[in-house]
Amino acid sequence: MTKRFLSKSEVRDKVKLSNTHITRLEEAGNFPKRIALGTHRTSRRVWVESEIDAWMDEIQRKQRP
Repeated sequence: MTKRFLSKSEVRDKVKLSNTHITRLEEAGNFPKRIALGTHRTSRRVWVESEIDAWMDEIQRKQRP
């Protein structure tokens, strides 16, 4: 399985939620956390696509018992 990093716009398009809503979910611990692609505090932060997919699967499982 190939791992892929997603930008905020790619995640937004994939999950169909606004940037604001994604950020709020992430801060509340209800959405996968971003990872930094470097060690500096201004390093680009991205999501791992498989973690986003797992989150989407969990939402679907909760909606369809």
